[in-house]
Amino acid sequence: MTLAPYIHAMGRGPGRARHLTGPEAEDAMHLILSGKADPHAIGAMLMLMRYRGEIPDEIAGFVRAMRSTIPTLPQVDLDWPSYAAGRTRGLPWFLLAARLVAQSGARVLLHGWNSHQSDGADVRSSLSYAGICQARGPDDAARLLDRHGITYLPLETFAPRALDLLRLREVLGLRSCVNTVCRVLNPAGARAAVQGVFHPPYRNLQQAAGAALSQHDLCILKGGGGEFERNPSKDVTLFRLRAGVPMETVLPPLLDQARKLADATFAPDALQALWHGTLQDEFAQSIVTGTAAAALIALGHTPDNASDLAKALWDDRRPSTQATRFQQGASAP
Repeated sequence: MTLAPYIHAMGRGPGRARHLTGPEAEDAMHLILSGKADPHAIGAMLMLMRYRGEIPDEIAGFVRAMRSTIPTLPQVDLDWPSYAAGRTRGLPWFLLAARLVAQSGARVLLHGWNSHQSDGADVRSSLSYAGICQARGPDDAARLLDRHGITYLPLETFAPRALDLLRLREVLGLRSCVNTVCRVLNPAGARAAVQGVFHPPYRNLQQAAGAALSQHDLCILKGGGGEFERNPSKDVTLFRLRAGVPMETVLPPLLDQARKLADATFAPDALQALWHGTLQDEFAQSIVTGTAAAALIALGHTPDNASDLAKALWDDRRPSTQATRFQQGASAP
């Protein structure tokens, strides 16, 4: 009932230290989540992993342990994690993209926790402007998914111990591999998932971790602030799993002009205005439809079909006319 063997394995020094195996990582996280691990040892292990760089088996082992503590969540088609930290500019336009995907008939579960975000970039405070309801817990999430096809479930409502581990950043001054674990977690066991990263090497890491966890379909991209949100003025590489098989798909730019996501500076109510058509902004709209298309690829649409469907959904944002498009449009790449 101690983390000492795992810390010893990782911290023995050059030539002798090693990474944890998947079962070792799973056992270590079980001990942490049980509340029986020494807090000093938890910090030491997480910082050793950060220094060494985590590997897919370690992430997968942590995820397996964490999943075992999560209450039963409603069935969904698409898992959409949001765990970016430090975003200070640019609205979370990806929320409208997630809503657009839900308009196709797919059930979308957003979940997360975000820190060090400015008022204009904060995800939770933007939910109401994006027309997405925040669930109070798993049962409420089921109700909202049945009614709207999409909801946001705060991490603390289904995995409070995971939030405690994330918040160790406030003590240690550094993020840990728990940020990656939460992105890969897929707490409802959705067949398809999307994930954003800030640092490009994490695309390979999370792709391999997904394969180790038998994730069926997955799309990962380097996105705005680490979220699953694409810049329409650049090409983007999707690191994917398709039926569990790793692959990469390059999507070309949607716009000619080179711009940064943070250049689209608006007040939070611009999310609502863009959705209802009272704000006309080609760049912001392309962020939404381009991100939605990338998510639709994760759900089984071909790139061309996903792009066309995202545009059609945007042009006709009425739920009653869209409920069957997800089922009718999906096909193999």
